Amino acid sequence: MLKRRRMAGLLSGSLLALGALPPAAQAQMAPKDTLVVLREIDADRYDPARTSATAAGEALFLLTDTLVSLDWDQKTIRPSLAESWTVSEDGKLYTFKLRRGVKFCDGKDFTAKDVVYTINRFIDPALRGPVRARAGQVKEVRAVDDYTVEYELQQPFSELLLQLTQYFMGIVDQATVEKLGDGFGVQGFNGVGPYCWNSWSPRQEMVLTKNPAYNWGPPIYQNPSPQVGRIILRVIPEANTRLAAVQSGQGDVTQWIPYFALEGLKRVPTVKLQQQPNYFYDNFMGFRVDKPVMNDPAVRRAINLAVNKDAINKAVWFNAGEVASSYVNPNAQDASAQAAAKVPGFDPAAARKVLDEAGWALGSDGVRVKDGQRATFLAYAIQHAYNNGMMQAIQADLRRVGIEMRVQLWDATVAWGKLATQEFDAFIMSYPYASATDALGLYFPSTNRPTPNRMNWNDAETDRLINAARAATAPEERAKAIGEAQMLLSEQNPWLPLIRQPLWVMSGQRVEGVRPHGIYGAALYKGLDIRLTR
Repeated sequence: MLKRRRMAGLLSGSLLALGALPPAAQAQMAPKDTLVVLREIDADRYDPARTSATAAGEALFLLTDTLVSLDWDQKTIRPSLAESWTVSEDGKLYTFKLRRGVKFCDGKDFTAKDVVYTINRFIDPALRGPVRARAGQVKEVRAVDDYTVEYELQQPFSELLLQLTQYFMGIVDQATVEKLGDGFGVQGFNGVGPYCWNSWSPRQEMVLTKNPAYNWGPPIYQNPSPQVGRIILRVIPEANTRLAAVQSGQGDVTQWIPYFALEGLKRVPTVKLQQQPNYFYDNFMGFRVDKPVMNDPAVRRAINLAVNKDAINKAVWFNAGEVASSYVNPNAQDASAQAAAKVPGFDPAAARKVLDEAGWALGSDGVRVKDGQRATFLAYAIQHAYNNGMMQAIQADLRRVGIEMRVQLWDATVAWGKLATQEFDAFIMSYPYASATDALGLYFPSTNRPTPNRMNWNDAETDRLINAARAATAPEERAKAIGEAQMLLSEQNPWLPLIRQPLWVMSGQRVEGVRPHGIYGAALYKGLDIRLTR
């Protein structure tokens, strides 16, 4: 409660201070025709085929477009670079008719060859893309003519269109990729999105300028063209500073709202708050099941029993989140209620009993030992307020049952590289998804080791069930297979589901047309209806 009162006090102080900004602050106001978007963290790179970071998507959805787009409901597929498409009866051949008149930021015409190059690059094993399985089992992607693409699969993939809305398959320019090499998405970018790469200062800001030719925005927007000439994506890690910047006019919009501030901000007349109700974005701790301690199912079950997620939601998330009592949000497509019932709830006495029965005896220092192995493990996470708070709470809960968790937090620009080393025993991650198959199909196939299957989960039955769900052509077949996969994982506990986070967007007085979208965690998506009044 002390922490909650302290944060509330900080918020009150910042709100009061903003009521009397000095005239000099006017010189720091956001520039005319420039939208200043405030972010909490940066990404390590902006190459769509080589990252899975949510922070990367905040920029890449603006820098490039995909074959199809996603409606506000997070389910309905709409046109984008493809005006129309057909699917063969066997579900293996997709034929896309492309929009004419689309241009890259450098003025080059977009054609079917760009689609073929982008998809082939995305699935190239040599590139080591972390989520290339999202493309399905590709047999061939070919250009029939300049404005027709055939996307042929080796087996049906029930969620291909959904995956094609994501920034990972955003169209890139071959010449720019080859010119910049490893510097693509670091030193520059050339896409077909509403905005163009101007500059990037890591951990500080990225500057984007309007693509002058862009008039092919998704039909979910009223305006097919960008209404703002320039966007600055500015990194401000400190929560109160972000709040103050939007309220003072030095920033315009942010989705990175500290949850302790939500109730107070609802009463501030100079800001607008909006929520996206259709939002699936979960926080979890994953366990490397091939490492000592984490390879014991009893330890993983005990951790699930020992952690008080209600207390974490209250103390760290200020009750703005939702306790994750299952691997998949119950409102997501094909979520299994039967599997959710198998996930252990908070019961520290049961956690101690599980460890006792598995032979983990308390040592003299309060940490359990079995066969000479101490119950200690190292957990990695990206450095930000909610991870920091959750790590502290989990650490304390586990110590009470005799498990020691050591913590290492990393800045977002280096965290992904550190996670790739596999030097951890566990990690905290947050991730967006649109369905049960989307969620489990990303993290649990053995072919996705070591990234994004950082647990190194390697189970033939899990693989079979996920593959059956992905290949199903009937919804009921998909639901049955992915439901069984959820049941298996709920019983084996390779994760500790934590908190489901909401999506709120806060905008200042000169901003109109903001509506939070939420695709892969990105609030602004294309940002096409956003306009500035001054």
